[in-house]
Amino acid sequence: MTQAANADRRRFFRQLLDTASAQAPQRAPWRRVPEVGAGDGDVLWSGWAGDGEVFVVGDEGMILRYTGAADDSGRQWERMAVPGNLPLHSLWGPGADALIAVGWMGCVLHFDGRQWHQRRGGVVDENGRFAACAKNTPLFAVDGNADGEAWAVGDDGMILHFDGRDWVQEPSPTRINLRAVACAPNGTVYAAGGEGTVLKRDRDGRWVSLECPLGSGFQAMLLLGDDELLLAGGRYFVDQGGFRGELVRYREGQFQALTFNTPMPRLRAVKAYKDGVLIVGDQGHLYYLKELRLERLESNSVHDLMDIVALPTGEALAVGDFGTIMTAAADFTAALAPLPGVPERSPWAAMASPTDRQLWGVHEAADGTCYACGEAGTVLMLEEGHWRALPAPSELAVHCVWDSGNGLFAAGQLGRIYRFDGSRWQLHYDLHLDLTILAMWGSSPDALFAVGDEGLILHFDGLGWKRMPSGTQSALYGLWGWDSRHLLAVGDFGLVLRYNGQEWTEFNVGTENFLYGVWGPALDDIYTVGLSGTLAHFNGQRWQLQPTRLRDDLLSVSGNAPGRAYAVGTRGCLLRLEGDQWVTEPGVSDHGLRAVCATRGGAVYAVGDRGTILRR
Repeated sequence: MTQAANADRRRFFRQLLDTASAQAPQRAPWRRVPEVGAGDGDVLWSGWAGDGEVFVVGDEGMILRYTGAADDSGRQWERMAVPGNLPLHSLWGPGADALIAVGWMGCVLHFDGRQWHQRRGGVVDENGRFAACAKNTPLFAVDGNADGEAWAVGDDGMILHFDGRDWVQEPSPTRINLRAVACAPNGTVYAAGGEGTVLKRDRDGRWVSLECPLGSGFQAMLLLGDDELLLAGGRYFVDQGGFRGELVRYREGQFQALTFNTPMPRLRAVKAYKDGVLIVGDQGHLYYLKELRLERLESNSVHDLMDIVALPTGEALAVGDFGTIMTAAADFTAALAPLPGVPERSPWAAMASPTDRQLWGVHEAADGTCYACGEAGTVLMLEEGHWRALPAPSELAVHCVWDSGNGLFAAGQLGRIYRFDGSRWQLHYDLHLDLTILAMWGSSPDALFAVGDEGLILHFDGLGWKRMPSGTQSALYGLWGWDSRHLLAVGDFGLVLRYNGQEWTEFNVGTENFLYGVWGPALDDIYTVGLSGTLAHFNGQRWQLQPTRLRDDLLSVSGNAPGRAYAVGTRGCLLRLEGDQWVTEPGVSDHGLRAVCATRGGAVYAVGDRGTILRR
């Protein structure tokens, strides 16, 4: 490192320190650092700062190091050479010459001040594929103590211990995915993860589960004392249309949910910051917590923020999706986005709706008739450009409808399916379980399929409904078929199931985000959409994630021809496929949109919250 670069780097930290002392945290606007060098499709997961150095890790083995000297492209961040290209999720070390990075496929990298070395994970078989073994269990968090010991945690309750020389797996009392780990000065180590899981390692090296009555999916935690924690995360609520952030305090052996007036998105990281706590989460949200008072911080980003890098100066960086690095420091005062001009006129128009109930689905029958469905047994039918309400099958919510050519079917709560003969509804099938049917698809009157909660898949062969083995307990939200031998169902944590006419098997997309909708004009041209703007395309050989730059959840996708597709989501989000690119269209309102149907005649209908019906 040149003397000039070292001076620039020291000046960088000095400016951060000056800013920290001059501005109150709740008034300092957080702005994105320009010219980082990460691509729009890159997720930056975590970072580390100390000894005058800053490191950030991310997707595809990316490790960025702040140099303090701009290169020919104006970037002040150097991409370091690393072995392999596995995503890296967390970074820790006692010093800049002794760092540990952990990530996908159990990858563990060590940095000795000169280069990175792979120490564990990424095991391949004789065919060059990643082996199905414990060493390849994905790791998501690492932390250590002053003695140089470290612990890493990940999927399936995996816990690894580094004693300064070797990594050894420790017995874990859970198989639930772990996402956070923290080492207390007194030698205690805590780990946390899904379903309210919190573990504690005593000084004798035994891990035990703490009795947490809350079902939060914990993503991060902060030690407030040797036996006091602040845990952050969230849970998915179907009725609220997505994840909701949650903060939980553990003190004196008790867990307490902290409640605030303002709903928060899923929270990803918590760090001590300016006599309080800095919190980051999805959709670019930042918060400052002090004495149980929560303040929303100003942010010019809408991308999910994954971690906080605490700097020795008292300032911090926030890192996240789309190569985002943000700070409130005055050193990075890049111009904000230009003020919005005159709003573009939307090609969508609101239609008169006979209900103010939430609408879950919209469907076009083979004869061109369109139907919509929703809460409290709502079923609507489009006649001569106007929607009218049909009799309700029951008081239960209807999540999906399908015209088989031999009657209109409606399904939803309690696993019940009703059939409408044109004048009245009859109960056609009762699962006798408290499971919700969320989607239907059919190719003929004797080939209907339905999917829903806890891996539910039903098949109607013209004689009766039968449950099919799915191999999963995860919820399935969306269903699409090419014919009765080629179907896809999508659901929790990136799950895609493929049906070949005989059985359902998993079909990996490459994301852990929930998937809600799927559609395609051909077997080699399929789209799926989901949480936080997730959008992936299948070209007949593999899935490829497509960046959308959205913070909204995409809940449905539909089209009527190759290259003519539409996706809708929360807060009135509307997307249109233009060539091979998805573009955002101006909306009509901020009401969430739950389903979209592109008809064969060219009209497109979207339905959602408060009875909203849009036509394009």
